[in-house]
Order: sequence, then structure tokens, then C-alpha cells
Amino acid sequence: MKRFGKTTRYFVDNVIKKRPYIKPEWIEEARKGNFIAKEIQSDGRIRIWIYIKEEKRYLRIVFLEDMETVHNAFFDRSFKGGEENEI
Repeated sequence: MKRFGKTTRYFVDNVIKKRPYIKPEWIEEARKGNFIAKEIQSDGRIRIWIYIKEEKRYLRIVFLEDMETVHNAFFDRSFKGGEENEI
């Protein structure tokens, strides 16, 4: 799915179909380093949280180790953070 840059098959086959509201520009902002929090999972994947001002919610984006390939994205109701770097 070119509009999102590099993606996993899971992202194309599952995530975008279930969550068509995810915008490519949100993913791109996270790739550029405009995020609130970052966490490395035990499997090497990278969790990034960005605040989406228009939605008033936090979006968690999961990238592969290369920090380029997006694997998952969803609004994370459990994340509590500041609103720095609003998108």
C-alpha cells in the first residue's frame, strides 16, 4: 500500500480494512520522529505514540525494527501521556 510507505502484509490485509480512518500523514509524522513516547517490544518491534489533536486521542503505531515498516496502528485508550508534539 504505497500511500503508507513500507508496510507488512498484516497491516494491508487487516489493519487498514478494520481501521480505514488511519491517515498516511499520521504514520509519516511518526516516522519523522514526531511522537510522544517510544517503546521497544521484546520481539524488536517499536511502539510509537502520537497525539492526534483532531481526534483528541493517542494513536499507537507499531513499526518493525527498521522503524520504517509499519505493522499496526490503532487508537490506544489506555495510553496516558502529555500532548506534546500534537499532530
